[in-house]
Amino acid sequence: MTLQSIELSESTLTFLSTYKLFEEDEVQQVQLQHRLDLVKEFEIKRGMRILEIGCGQGDTTVALADAVGEDGKVIGIDNASRNYGAPLTLGQATDMIKKSTLGERITFHFEMDFDAFGANEVFDIAVLSHSSWYFKRPGDLLRYFKKLRKIAKRICFAEWDLNFTDINQRAHFCAASILALHSNFVNNEGNIQNLFHQAQIQEMLEQANFRIEKQCIVNAMYLQDGQWETSYANSIRKEFSVAPPMIQTMVNSYFELMNTPNDNVQSLNSFVISAR
Repeated sequence: MTLQSIELSESTLTFLSTYKLFEEDEVQQVQLQHRLDLVKEFEIKRGMRILEIGCGQGDTTVALADAVGEDGKVIGIDNASRNYGAPLTLGQATDMIKKSTLGERITFHFEMDFDAFGANEVFDIAVLSHSSWYFKRPGDLLRYFKKLRKIAKRICFAEWDLNFTDINQRAHFCAASILALHSNFVNNEGNIQNLFHQAQIQEMLEQANFRIEKQCIVNAMYLQDGQWETSYANSIRKEFSVAPPMIQTMVNSYFELMNTPNDNVQSLNSFVISAR
């Protein structure tokens, strides 16, 4: 599937014409479409105050800011620096957003550890959108959930769904698995440090005293992420030479599955959990 073959939805086209963002960036337009779909499932109302954990380059942030309207507010925090990221750094991407008409609704905080974040208000919703796999330790994510329980009325969580349902998604699953294993044997700052299954997230939210209200799957097969992660996984294959032989054997099996000839690599879908 090529970018040219992806038909943008009415909501995406409306966003692009309203805010004049990403007009020349076809890749970002496709990413935006998925974030708008996720935010629709979050059931955000106008005027809400949102806290986003792991905002990154603002992919979901802009969709949240659109949903809360002119009277709403989105605070995005990320522990990465403004210089992190490619092809645009976090600073470059979010500076563009701040210059748009959405900018007044958004506040970004970088190099901000959530543990050190002092909230003097209760947020309507806390959002973690495709940010959980960055966590190096599962206990850190649980600790975040417990803190959010105290400062947010509701939590909305989105992540890749490991329960792939189409053989064309297998390569993305294998790439994610490879990169998570890589992070256990080679210290790096890559996008994938851990994989969390939907059931694990549900369990941790319940441990933090959240009550699950809604779970659903959002189509993401058309996104480019599966191809990106597959390419990156192949680029670090030699680095597994430092891993134990049994791990190398397992990883090589993942590589063979991932690289089975397939001209139609598609991304995993996203799962959404809302809890109160």
